[in-house]
Amino acid sequence: MLAIYPGSFDPITLGHLDVIERGCRLFEKVVVAVLRNPNKAPLFTVAERMEQIRRATTHLTNVEVDSFDGLTVTYAKMRQAKVLLRGLRVLSDFEMELQMAHTNKTLSDDVETIFLATSNEHSFLSSSLVKEIAKFGGPIDHLVPPSVLPDIYRCYAKTPPEPVLTTDSTQLLELHKTVSPREKV
Repeated sequence: MLAIYPGSFDPITLGHLDVIERGCRLFEKVVVAVLRNPNKAPLFTVAERMEQIRRATTHLTNVEVDSFDGLTVTYAKMRQAKVLLRGLRVLSDFEMELQMAHTNKTLSDDVETIFLATSNEHSFLSSSLVKEIAKFGGPIDHLVPPSVLPDIYRCYAKTPPEPVLTTDSTQLLELHKTVSPREKV
């Protein structure tokens, strides 16, 4: 069964990646669908966000990255998907997502919305929070996939902050070294 995981992913976070990975265990294929929302002023272009998601999901064999305009349920029907996958962090997410799920059901009775509760360690995380921290020079390496860090640093910081050591600190330190000296000025 094909599931669509729609969103703006500006940028993709470890919370998004958690939902994608768990969705891949539940469904034959997960299409991460980047919404072109004319009401938002994104940090990254749709093409950049799609590439960030591709880099962050190279370890998953049943993920496809795509983009769409318009209604999510229309895109799901076009792709012949029966499931919309959504992550829930807090109660306010549930209220909004439930309203959207009911609305989508009035538009297409064939498409179901499946909610995954975000893992505890990512329950506070949002793309907006990542951008806010990065804007003021704070460390974000514990919030986004390592492959996305250089893109964010190029937008906000002259010098990436020292990485927060995690269980995979070797990979983060290597990534920190790969940011070119010109970008560190």
